[in-house]
Amino acid sequence: MGDIADHVDGLPTISGREEHIEEAIRASRADRAFLTRGAWGFGEIDSAFAIALHMHQPLIPAGGRELRTAGVISNLQWMLDNQEIGDNHNAPAFRWCYKRMGEFVPQLLDEGFQPRVMLEYSGTLLYGLRQMGANDVLDTLARVTGDVRYRHSVEWLGCPWGHAVAPSTPVQDYRLHVRAWQHHFAAIFGLDALSRVRGFSPSEMALPNQPDVAYEFVKTLADCGYQWVLLQEHTIEQPGGQRPQHRHLPHRLVCTNSRGDTATITAVIKTQGSDTKLVGQMQPYYEAKGLSRLELAGRQIPQLVTQIADGENGGVMMNEFPAKYFEVIHECSGSRTPIMNVTEYLERLRSVGVQEDDLPVVQPLFQSRIWERMAPGDGPDRLTEVIEQLRAEDNRFQMEGGSWTNNISWVKGYDTVLVPMEKASSLFQERILARGVRSDESRYRDALFHLLTAETSCYRYWGEGSWTAYGTELSRRAIDIVSYTE
Repeated sequence: MGDIADHVDGLPTISGREEHIEEAIRASRADRAFLTRGAWGFGEIDSAFAIALHMHQPLIPAGGRELRTAGVISNLQWMLDNQEIGDNHNAPAFRWCYKRMGEFVPQLLDEGFQPRVMLEYSGTLLYGLRQMGANDVLDTLARVTGDVRYRHSVEWLGCPWGHAVAPSTPVQDYRLHVRAWQHHFAAIFGLDALSRVRGFSPSEMALPNQPDVAYEFVKTLADCGYQWVLLQEHTIEQPGGQRPQHRHLPHRLVCTNSRGDTATITAVIKTQGSDTKLVGQMQPYYEAKGLSRLELAGRQIPQLVTQIADGENGGVMMNEFPAKYFEVIHECSGSRTPIMNVTEYLERLRSVGVQEDDLPVVQPLFQSRIWERMAPGDGPDRLTEVIEQLRAEDNRFQMEGGSWTNNISWVKGYDTVLVPMEKASSLFQERILARGVRSDESRYRDALFHLLTAETSCYRYWGEGSWTAYGTELSRRAIDIVSYTE
């Protein structure tokens, strides 16, 4: 289906083709991905809206009775095999949710409407679907991804392969996640499809706010060819510490580290709210209908209301979303408030002369308080000192990043997962990366697969119990693999 085999020796293709990936991305950077040749501007529209569907299932060591020897399978497979337990009866509905946008988009286009949707699928979900034989799901998605009749309506967003949260994942590993997803996506859908992936969706909407980590996060995205990132409204601030004023216009995320280096990327703001209900009931359309154009760089620009939600999780998304999506696409197509994917919007913005430097600047939350006490270039030791001072003065000050919600910590109380995860990461760095093991070698791929799988956020999100045991076990396997690479 693609230019690269999507699995080798039972493992997904997540490394080993770096030159091909970089070539595909480099060749596409100056090209439009969604705006047709000769098209420009926004026409007569007043505003627009965009929706993204986040899809994820972790891989878990549950393919057998004993945790230490159980095969690594998709959580979706486990749910399908154990539908009598808890909410596992939802598994068939989840499976259909992963497929259905590949059916809805062609139907609406064939009926003469103008559907749009952004899709974000974790690498663990994509691998799990292939592993469990759900080829019909992947084939249906491939149709709308590659077919020239449909692909302008579907925008894929990149993400970390293993659904890792950026603030608490070692920075070198996070880069491996980003590259691994690009490998895997290209292997399934093709290098040409990868060249059209311009936006990035962080897992759990988690944005690092510790300056050195935030800088590495943005630098990783830029180095990997991404042009914009989706951010949660309450995780960012203006340089003076105020909240963004015009949240429905794109911004420029600027991250400076303690050594004085700066990395930037275009940021699109997802507003706060009950995510699945907002998308499931297509609320962004109704909000956008009440908006008018705003001035940006001397031009009147339509605002873009952007929302992302789990694409399968909860009754609203499983049951109410399809009918509402069809209803709104029927109503908004050709109207003054159309649905528009983000990259198309940004390409239209550039076509009227608005560049990234024209966008208002934002930075991760709480950084203004740091830069009041130190200057970029003062170094990491001074940064550590300032952070400790601010924590001592205000218990609301934190450097764990921000995500969907501020009441979940990705660090506190998770030593049973984080300690072995960090050990696995350290050993991978020491015995694989530092020794120059080739990324296409089997021991590299096996170790990388277990390391990235162990860093999945679910092993912390769901609290103590079987989920933390899964994460700890996967880290143990990664440690064992890298420990025998002499």
